[in-house]
Formats: sequence, C-alpha cells, structure tokens
Amino acid sequence: MSEPVGNPVGSGPAGGGPVSAVAVAAVARAAETASAGVSRAGLIGISVGVVAAGAAAGVAIERLTVGRTMRRRAQEELDAAAPYGSLRGRPRTVAAPDGTGLYVELDGTGLRVPASVPVSVSAPSPAPAPAPSPSPEEGQPRRGWFARWRTEAPAQPPVAVEPPAPPAPAAPPLTVVFCHGYCLSQDSWHFQRAALREAVGDGVRLVFWDQRSHGRSERSRSYLAGEPAGIDQLGGDLKAVLDAVAPEGPLVLVGHSMGGMTVMALADQHPGLFRDRVAGVALVGTLAGDWNSVTLGLPAAGAKLVRRLAPGVVKLLGRQVELVEATRRLGADLTGVFYRRFSFGTKDVDPGVVRFAEQLLDATPIDVVAEFYPAFAAHEKTAALAALTGVPTLVLAGTRDLLTPPEYSEAIARALPDAELVLVQDAGHLVMLECPALVDQRLAALLLRAAGHAGAAPLPQAVRDLAAVPAALAE
Repeated sequence: MSEPVGNPVGSGPAGGGPVSAVAVAAVARAAETASAGVSRAGLIGISVGVVAAGAAAGVAIERLTVGRTMRRRAQEELDAAAPYGSLRGRPRTVAAPDGTGLYVELDGTGLRVPASVPVSVSAPSPAPAPAPSPSPEEGQPRRGWFARWRTEAPAQPPVAVEPPAPPAPAAPPLTVVFCHGYCLSQDSWHFQRAALREAVGDGVRLVFWDQRSHGRSERSRSYLAGEPAGIDQLGGDLKAVLDAVAPEGPLVLVGHSMGGMTVMALADQHPGLFRDRVAGVALVGTLAGDWNSVTLGLPAAGAKLVRRLAPGVVKLLGRQVELVEATRRLGADLTGVFYRRFSFGTKDVDPGVVRFAEQLLDATPIDVVAEFYPAFAAHEKTAALAALTGVPTLVLAGTRDLLTPPEYSEAIARALPDAELVLVQDAGHLVMLECPALVDQRLAALLLRAAGHAGAAPLPQAVRDLAAVPAALAE
C-alpha cells in the first residue's frame, strides 16, 4: 500500500523546464570532454559526466546568486562546525571472501540484565527461642542435669535449600545492519544512527559497515587483481559481516541505493537466511533491476545519449585518477550544483546537511566511481525478492529521486504486496539525510514489527515513542 507523506508535490517535475532544453547540448558537451582530454573532464570530478545535463541547467543560476568566495567561506565554516558523521562505534575489521578488509562499527551490546529470579527454599522449622536467663530471684543458675536440659537448645535438623531455578532463556535481541549506497559510507546513516542508538540503548545491536572500496574499508583486492566489481560480490560481503558480528539471532537489514541492491543479492544467494533469521528489511531509494531505463530526469533523447556515452566517460576518468583528483577542486562549483540536484529534492535543505553530502561524495576516489558504475547495468534481482515474502518490509523513496525514481520502489512493492510503501513527497535520493525524522520514525515502526515477527526481546519504550510520532511531526 502506497502511503505518500510530506509536503504536496511542487508545481513542476524535477526533470522539466530549463533542464529539458539543455539536456542534449550538455550531454554532447560531456562527449566532447571525453575526446578533448582529461583536464577538462576533471572539472566535473565525481559527476563523471553521467548526469552533466542536470547539473548544467543550474550552473549559471548558482554563480549569479552565490559568489565563489562566499560559497567557499560558508563551506569552511560548516566544515568546522557541523557534527555530521562524527558518531563512532566499536570498530571491527571483517575479511571479505576475497580477503578484502571491511570496516565495521558496532553500537549497542544487545544484552539485557536478566530480571532477578527469587530463590525457592523449603520452609525451615521455627528457630527455638533462646533459653531464659536466670531471674534475680533465682540467684545462681541451677546445677545438674535438669539445669543443663533447660539452658541448651536441642539440635536442629539441617535446612533443605533447593537450588536456584535457572533463569528463563532471554529472547534474542535484534541486530540491525545498515548498508550504505554508491559513493557514500556508513556515515550517510548519521541521523538514523543518532536516533536509534539513543532509543534502543543496550537492547538492540546496531551494525554499520563500509562497502568494499568505500569509506574506511580496504580497496577491493579482487578488483585490483583484474576482476570486475559486481553487486553479487557485495552480497557475499554482507554475509561475511553477518557471520563475523551477528552469527545468531534475528536480523533487520537496512539498505539504501546500492546497499539495497546488496540486500537483494544476499537474498538471492541465501534465501534460507531470510526464512530463518531475517525479521525485517528496509529498502530505501533503490531498485531491483532495469537500471538502464532510468532517465535521470532527462528527456528520452538526452537519456539515450547519456546511456551511450556514460560508460566511455566513466572508464576514461577512472584511468586518469591523479589528474581528475587534482582538478576536482577547480570544478567545485559545478559538482556542488550536481550534488544538490541529484541528492535532494528541494532547495529547502539545511546547508550543513548539503555540505555533509558533498564531503561524503568527494571522499570517494574517481577510480572507485568507475569501479562500480558498470555493475548497476547487470543488477537484476526482481526474482530474489520472493525470499522477502512474509518478512516485514519497508520500501521507501523520495518522489523526486532522479537516480532511483519512485516507480522502481513501487515495482518492488508490487512484488511484495505485504510491504509498506512510503513515498516521501519532494524528497530526493538522499532521503535519509533530507527527511531524517520521517525515516527514523518509519524505521522504528519496522523494528517493532520485526521484533514481533521474530519473537525477539521487547524493544525499549523509546523505540515505541519514536515509532508513534505522527508523520506530520516527523517531516
């Protein structure tokens, strides 16, 4: 069931207006970039020419309204003050199947102190009253056998004490595993981490990890050895993380974008895991397949041209890492517009959050962008969704998501009729950063359903309170 939330849709589509008018010319410019040399290509940095058409429409407006010096100064102030991405857990390194070191952080012990169990003992005989002291009238105590009989307590039989009853086995806690998206890191879940680590206390285990070649994880060893990157490989990585840090107990798997594809790859490889242990799934801003039909908000002709040119542009940039990275700063104005347009649905976003998204994306080297981009065309896991049947599932997307448009989330929901479909009005691809309170609320509600589904330990009241926040207040 689709449940739109948020503000009403704006007056025009995100991909319309001036963007449509410049689409073909902008993509042609990207093609010219690929043939003219990497120095010009470097100006688009991480944008890799894939969606240059969308960015081009906003460049002139951005430079007219915000001067470069002012923008740089604002960035420096935000970098110094913003706490986003500062939350840390207990670090672990998990070896992927090919030996690549995957960086993992754990929050919450997931352990509860068992309630005290009363000790059951047999009722002992009443303790004998002490022998009376001689009264003053009696003078010295009597001697002899009778006196001795009156002053000595009879021997008591030993008290039979039953051993303490063993405490009832505690219900297993939930383990919630967060899988981030393409060109991001585990820090992209900053708001959800902050909300849930406070709400769940020590009653739930939270697991955050960086996908191979992203964040603090090691560069993919198999890719460096010549093996192409693939979504199936990421599914194997997720299984290695689960085996290492959560080998037992019910699981809730949360994936955004490429992270959602990772969850689907795991379902394809290990459907029994979803039957036996997975108690909940959240698929945020992702798709099950048919990536090549995504238009990126462009008209049909522009989208077709991008699909034809993008692989070559990405491959070219990936081969010129040093030059691209050296010139990335020169293209900051262009990439800043690109980031905003393809990350968020509206301009009404906290500048600190926008800058945080820029930092996450800028931290991904251009050769990592090139490493994973071809994998999306090969991703097709619609059939694997059958493994999620009967598992409480949240499918959530922004209505202005240009990278994984909402119709792809609707397709997932059609394959899973019991899933909760939430379309967040006016939100873009990074919906968990753009509308954090709403995403937090929906995830808390999913945890409650998952705990009930798995018979897990009851969740703290704070989780129930978070799940009960009205949607209007969570916007």
